[in-house]
Amino acid sequence: MEAYNVFKDLAIIIVAAKLCGIAARKCKAPQVVGEIVAGLLIGPSILGLVNQTDFISQMAEIGVILLMFSAGLETDLKELMKTGPIACLIACAGVFIPLVGGTLLYMIFYHTMPAAGSEEFYKAVFIGVIMTATSVSITVQSLRELGHIKGRVGTTILSAAIIDDIIGIIVLTFVVGFKNPESNPGTVVINTVLFFLAAGIGGYIAYQIFRRLSSKYHHTRRVPIMGLALCLAMAYIAEKYFGIADITGAYVAGIILCSIRDSEYIAEKMDINSYMLFGPVFFASIGLKTNIDNINGTILAFSICFVLVALITKIVGCGLMARICKFSQHDSVKIGVGMMTRGEVALIVSQKGLAVGLLTPVYFTSVILLIIISSIATPIALKVLYAKDPQ
Repeated sequence: MEAYNVFKDLAIIIVAAKLCGIAARKCKAPQVVGEIVAGLLIGPSILGLVNQTDFISQMAEIGVILLMFSAGLETDLKELMKTGPIACLIACAGVFIPLVGGTLLYMIFYHTMPAAGSEEFYKAVFIGVIMTATSVSITVQSLRELGHIKGRVGTTILSAAIIDDIIGIIVLTFVVGFKNPESNPGTVVINTVLFFLAAGIGGYIAYQIFRRLSSKYHHTRRVPIMGLALCLAMAYIAEKYFGIADITGAYVAGIILCSIRDSEYIAEKMDINSYMLFGPVFFASIGLKTNIDNINGTILAFSICFVLVALITKIVGCGLMARICKFSQHDSVKIGVGMMTRGEVALIVSQKGLAVGLLTPVYFTSVILLIIISSIATPIALKVLYAKDPQ
């Protein structure tokens, strides 16, 4: 009978996410904020109505993949090509500044200056590595709700966040490589290049097939069904064969189809699944992962500093590079704020650190708090910033 508990959990998540989403909108905040808070309320930290399970984690993973696929479908390809080199520079700054900031935070907070190459040195560097990750999913949903995902700023944030995660994963592999001789950092770089080469060749073939399919069977359900299959296949191939995050594969699948005749129709069908079930489960799952039972004074103080440094270094790094790349001051702040969210990639990085001994479990609380605070603060800050745009 325990298998049927998943239905109860999903019912609670959907109702709580919807009610909190409505409450968030009443408070002039994006709906995604309410869905994250819903997970926190019904999770083990407060009411304990729902616990994080493997099933919910897998549902949440489908949710973020669908969200990234939709983001790719809604991307302006010409604008993406135009912002690509700039996005790469912004992503590099968005990795380097937090990496340095996190490393220095650990050293200053614990009054230590470990020798390069020592165990303590790599633990300090790993705190910085956690800060490099950007969660594009929260920002994507916020920009979609605000109606600015297709603009120059929105496309730049989206492109930079994707590149940011790839660079972050490469940095992670290098750090783990020094800790674990079995890991080969060079392989990650090669696999990343090979993935995008394969995606370029395979994507062109897929585009031609879908272009003909879209013309012959315009506005029929077989097109979105085949599009979803491409999304899931790309997510699987990216993770399984190239070691690239599955969300990157899903986003690339959306990019492949964003210029076909039925791209908006596919996005509309994907949005139904995401809005009804998978989206709320994903955003609520962020809150479900939070457990504040083991927090003491020292960890709380470190967590506050950790969150502040992580948010500020992203805004400064990405915003300053955007300003150097000729964005206006106002748009540079938007880009910096849009890049400061942390989510699934930060969790993946943290779990990898736990597995290899570079992170102790007590610091996982700091990571969860960063994800919660950045996920709630970013949509609100973006809404305020876009509200100040000249009419």
